[in-house]
Amino acid sequence: MAEPVPLARVKQLLTEEASRRTLPREAALALAHAEGFAKLEAEDAEKLVVELRALPFVDAGLATKIADALPQYPEEIRLLFSKERVVLDEEQIAKLLELTAQHR
Repeated sequence: MAEPVPLARVKQLLTEEASRRTLPREAALALAHAEGFAKLEAEDAEKLVVELRALPFVDAGLATKIADALPQYPEEIRLLFSKERVVLDEEQIAKLLELTAQHR
C-alpha cells in the first residue's frame, strides 16, 4: 500500500505540475480542494507527520490525518481515532494537541 501524503504536499505537487501544463479536470479539482483546506506548508506538514509517527500509538494514516486537520480540542483527536482500535488516555491526547499547536 502507498504511503499517505499530507494535503499540503498534494497542493505543492499539483501547483508545480500546473505551472508546467494544464491539469486534467480531476487534478484541477484536487488542487482547488488542497488550496482551500491545506493549513500548513508542505515541509511543515511532513515534519509534523514525522514527529507524530515517533509516537507508538500513531500510524502513518493517522499522522497524515492529524497533520491535515490540525486538531485544537480533545474531541477532535477522539474523532480522528474513533475508527481505530486504540483508546487514548488524556496524556496521549495532550501530547498530540501539544505537537499540533507547535505547528500552527
